[in-house]
Amino acid sequence: MARTPSQMIDLGSPTPDFSLPDTVSGKAFTRDSLRGRVATVYMFICNHCPFVKHVNHELVLLANTYASRGISFVAVSSNDAAAYPADGPEQMKDTAMSLQYPFPYLYDETQEVARRFDAACTPDFFVYDHDDKLVYRGQLDDSRPGNDHPVNGKDMRLALEALLAGKEVSATQKPSIGCNIKWRG
Repeated sequence: MARTPSQMIDLGSPTPDFSLPDTVSGKAFTRDSLRGRVATVYMFICNHCPFVKHVNHELVLLANTYASRGISFVAVSSNDAAAYPADGPEQMKDTAMSLQYPFPYLYDETQEVARRFDAACTPDFFVYDHDDKLVYRGQLDDSRPGNDHPVNGKDMRLALEALLAGKEVSATQKPSIGCNIKWRG
């Protein structure tokens, strides 16, 4: 498995605009329709990546914990499904339903949304505040497959708790590490 770091784009960057279909409901969602009252967490994930599989249960737990507190969660898969059929929309729907994702799982077939966000790996996380400004990008926590660190969402939780308390999110942030996004050739 390739170990690719996230890009660590500039804090304060605006949330890119988009419209993507949800693989479960079939409805199209936009940045504006998904915006949380406090913040919105965008997660670039996929079905086959061992880094994503390693943290899936924590993603569900985080969304279930923070959704009622005004933080929206959105998952996007941008992988080339022709080359990686496990990441196609039907398989995404199956994964979302079997893991009971409490967030939309959007399919970025053209890969344009991943490019707008500067997403590089799976998982890759971006947190935007209520003003659509980037306040956090980076890792969920220090856990990786096989490193024996607990999957607890520590880094993400610290950022979300700061936002909920009306405090500034620390600018000291570590990049996420995961499989590279599978770009079309």
